[in-house]
Amino acid sequence: MPMPICRWLFAATLLALAAGTGPALAQSTADAQALAAKASSMNDKELKKLPAKKVFGGQKGPTTSLKARAIGSYAKGCMAGGKALEVDGPAWQVMRLSRNRNWGHPELVALVERFAVEAKTKDGWNGLLVGDLAQPRGGPMLSGHASHQIGLDADIWLTPMPDRTLTRKEREEIKAKLVVKDRKHIDPDVWTEAHARLLKRAASYPEVARIFVHPPIKAEMCRWAKGKGEWLAKIRPYFGHNWHFHIRINCPADSPNCTNQPEARPKDGTGCGDELAHWLGDKPWPKPPKPEATPPKPAKPAPPLTLSALPAECRAIVTAE
Repeated sequence: MPMPICRWLFAATLLALAAGTGPALAQSTADAQALAAKASSMNDKELKKLPAKKVFGGQKGPTTSLKARAIGSYAKGCMAGGKALEVDGPAWQVMRLSRNRNWGHPELVALVERFAVEAKTKDGWNGLLVGDLAQPRGGPMLSGHASHQIGLDADIWLTPMPDRTLTRKEREEIKAKLVVKDRKHIDPDVWTEAHARLLKRAASYPEVARIFVHPPIKAEMCRWAKGKGEWLAKIRPYFGHNWHFHIRINCPADSPNCTNQPEARPKDGTGCGDELAHWLGDKPWPKPPKPEATPPKPAKPAPPLTLSALPAECRAIVTAE
């Protein structure tokens, strides 16, 4: 790959790592919390007009009067009865605590806890560094993810947990290690067989629907597993996952208004064939603008997504105790 593109992709990754921190987000969060507080006194017509990401991004805690439910779809919905993943566990530590995104449906939280312990006791992984799950009531976020809205998604770092408890400051500032050299190759100086065992375990849980990884990680998993194993079909290549992987579970039985993605069914049964070859080609990857090109005029920004665009139940989640 041409070096300028490589540098551009890595720079984009570093920006993504930094997103969600700093004074700008702090002010945005404060504004969102003020708006969320006002929402409880509004009628339904007024609620429909509110910007969804601000209202949900400003929620400090979960609903306590409603049973746990995932509502809507992974990228357009909300959550009732969210449960917090403890920030420190026997085999995990939660990162980026200032974001308040360690909330999920109880089934997701239970899975992450189980996964962490089993990975440490059975797979030679020292423990999980856990990134974002969801906000206390799910919904669109002030920064980052398009998904993670219904409490069924979790980001797990590909950097093992250290042998000590990280300080709050460290959890905000430590950056994960990239496990790929570029868009096509794993970094053999960082990647280990323990990474492969970790991903296989995650994909082997029946409640897990998908695991998103950077394309060369998928290629390495195919090589390591010799292209065999039904669990490989769940490991899906998607750019932007070169320092962490994304776990998505199926809709729980207690959530009738939750919408699953179609089951992952690659044509070859594993996704190690033509599908992966396509990802390792040139087409799926964004290209940086040429330095000499005239910057395009900024397009008129799209209006913010309002609560009216989410399932109607989500307006009740905003105002519930």
